[in-house]
Amino acid sequence: MASQLSFSLLFFLFLLSRSQNIAGVGINYGTLGNNLPSPKKVAQLLQSTLINKVKIYDTNPEILEAFSNTGIDLIVAVENYHVSNISKDTSAADEWLATRVVPFIPATSVVGIMVGNEYLTTEKLDPEALVQAMQNLHGVLVSRGLERKIKVSTPHSMAVLASSFPPSSSTFATDLVPTMTSILRFLVDTGAPFMVNAYPYFAYRENPNSVDLQYALLGNTTGVHDAKGYIYTNMLDAQIDAIRSAIVNLGFGNGSIKITVSESGWPSKGVAGEMAANPENAKTYNTRLIQRAQSSKGTPMKLKDNIEVFVFSLFNENKKTGDASERNFGIFNGDGSKVYEVDLSCQFCSKDGAATTAGSFGKFSSGGGGGGAVRGPSVWCVAKPHSDDKVLQAVLDFCCGPGGVDCREIDKSGDCFNPDKVHAHASYAMNAYYQMHGRNYWNCDFKGTGLVTFGDPSYGTCQYSQQ
Repeated sequence: MASQLSFSLLFFLFLLSRSQNIAGVGINYGTLGNNLPSPKKVAQLLQSTLINKVKIYDTNPEILEAFSNTGIDLIVAVENYHVSNISKDTSAADEWLATRVVPFIPATSVVGIMVGNEYLTTEKLDPEALVQAMQNLHGVLVSRGLERKIKVSTPHSMAVLASSFPPSSSTFATDLVPTMTSILRFLVDTGAPFMVNAYPYFAYRENPNSVDLQYALLGNTTGVHDAKGYIYTNMLDAQIDAIRSAIVNLGFGNGSIKITVSESGWPSKGVAGEMAANPENAKTYNTRLIQRAQSSKGTPMKLKDNIEVFVFSLFNENKKTGDASERNFGIFNGDGSKVYEVDLSCQFCSKDGAATTAGSFGKFSSGGGGGGAVRGPSVWCVAKPHSDDKVLQAVLDFCCGPGGVDCREIDKSGDCFNPDKVHAHASYAMNAYYQMHGRNYWNCDFKGTGLVTFGDPSYGTCQYSQQ
């Protein structure tokens, strides 16, 4: 989310999500174009939008550097061609992590690693290598104490299913069952999401006479009926539940695996015959997709299970191969102008900390905000004296849970367990979160309970981290 979306709002969303399952909005940032702005300009301008996560397809160091101290989470990727090497042993995985990711954290908030992209449905790739590479990377993250902050997964295409309709009867393709079982077991063990690239557009393009256009555009009010009584008013929900059914049919039905839509979008232009690929339909689909991502809606099979969504994509990419539609999924042109009007404004976000309700992303310029980090060798964040214990406990739960802080030092066997007081434990966790996110002032808000200090709060063997 934008840098000026202060922690107080993040914390509020965390509290609210306990009962309403608030979800954020992510976007895919591809770079297969020769007319795209610099990553620095992209990062600066995304800070004033409602985008809170960005997914890229490699570990481009310029992008990782550009998103430092922005408050926007980044998901990076191991390219398909590199999966085999990482699968060989943990030393290869450690070298990849040490050279590609570690130099940029914690200033850059890396929260996920995608191992490959649609790997299992790409020809001539070894399925066993994918599973081993995921396990090796997770093992390296554990050894570095990063496994709570950074999750490992892999995005799949809908082609991993034997069939996707009716959703309640969907199963994984027979030849993929052994590999899928291993992947699902890994996701359960590590708490990572199942990622799927779901495109109603392609389903409509292949069957325009049998698929209702409004159903594909997320807006059919009549609904499509499943044999088990579920009613679907849009194809994306049906695709998600088809994945859900396949997961359940492999014996992973206790709800411990979250589903993330790692890609979904609609092209604004296509080749002759792709009549639905136009700006009006793209605007309709992505507007509804963003609204869905921000809502607390689940799917007919699981109404309370909010779905994280990554819109595809940020830019039209003129160097992508394939049909014209493949190059025209972007919301923006290379100069930053909108291909069509989609509201990405955020009423809580701006470059100077003030609220804004800007309705336009605008064209890219050489200017830009960003920044905001408190710099210097000795800055920490602690809980204010006399803060309410109930609020501090919620802060503690957030930092040590969704916030990704390693809280082992305040466990009973840790150096910072004593004094066993919620104020002391919250201070340690707040500081760790603050340092992890680049010491931005909004990361030491915590609903008004945080205080930036220039005095080292460490004591005895308890050491408070600093950048």
